[in-house]
Amino acid sequence: MNINVFHFLLDRICSVLTEEARTIGFKKALVFENRVREITQIEADKLDNDIAAQHGALAEYAQEFPLSITVDMNPPAQAFPDIVLGDVGIEVKFTEADTWRCIANSVLETNKVHSVKHICVVYCKMGGIPEVRYDDWEHAVMHVRTSHVPRFELEIGSDRSLFNIMGISYDDFSALEMSEKMVYIRNYARSRLKEGEHLWWLDDPSDDSGSSHALPLNARLYTNLDMEEKNRMRAEAVLLCPQILSSGRSRHKYDDLVMFMLTYHGVLCHQARDLFSAGSAAGVGGNGRIKETKMEDQLEGKEFDGIYILRALLHLEDYMIKAANTLEDKLFIEYWGDEACAAFDIHDPKARIKYWLERADYFAKEWKPSDYLFLDQPR
Repeated sequence: MNINVFHFLLDRICSVLTEEARTIGFKKALVFENRVREITQIEADKLDNDIAAQHGALAEYAQEFPLSITVDMNPPAQAFPDIVLGDVGIEVKFTEADTWRCIANSVLETNKVHSVKHICVVYCKMGGIPEVRYDDWEHAVMHVRTSHVPRFELEIGSDRSLFNIMGISYDDFSALEMSEKMVYIRNYARSRLKEGEHLWWLDDPSDDSGSSHALPLNARLYTNLDMEEKNRMRAEAVLLCPQILSSGRSRHKYDDLVMFMLTYHGVLCHQARDLFSAGSAAGVGGNGRIKETKMEDQLEGKEFDGIYILRALLHLEDYMIKAANTLEDKLFIEYWGDEACAAFDIHDPKARIKYWLERADYFAKEWKPSDYLFLDQPR
């Protein structure tokens, strides 16, 4: 069906449904959806018999008639869109609230009817002054909710289109595999982050390769972890967040570290400073007891801002090397940035360590981490 003819038909459908919404009212979404089917059939039949419209407003589309539409009153459950009219379709939305905005289907679109080339939304708003309007799907979708399964969010008459923002048409986006869709969605989500914010998720939910990371459902406290897991998480966190080596007066140096543990591991760490600067983390106990490091001779008698952090990192060196070998590329891109990661071989664990040392030296003003750490690594 020609899009202009489809829009003409939808104008009639929405006019009838608006009158019914204001006089009779719709109480449930399913009742409204079924009524959309009935009115669509009625108005399509009327249009086929409306010679004035066919020779007037729709004269240039005479070849389209008769439309000969037969609406399926009992379609498959969960099909998208709800009403299929050959190569066009209607997705039906309903709300009792006074808003033109709602959550729509998953971006995965598992149940999409692929014979449909153009989709419009018919939306009933019963709140405020009841009204029924329509909009093109590609125009109405203006956001994606990045929950456990990313879902489209739409608004009738929106002044922004998600697909315009992402730089891809809906048709092209819909044809992508889920892993390819997630590239666009992650980039969109990152573009909306404020300073210090990170995504709760980095992975494609459909990835069955065995390499994707799953966030535990149960939130945990860092203090309740066993020592091996604490060491592993501390090593991963400091490798991704070398800014913790900044001066003790730096206000936000632990923000990214806390966000990494929370968003990637589901671990709440409410005393981030103690992870590296506390005596216990540095191997310094009561009565002058010290857990020796392999640099003990070089550290003897030294006192400077960050000495406890240095001692903690010396104890974590092997864990940091393991983290450099096992952490996914996307984590380094997330925490170090695209530009930084483009400057070296992000896949190479040794290159990761080398870059980390450069950043650590930059942040630690009173001492040089590269003078003490990873001395057996290529420089």
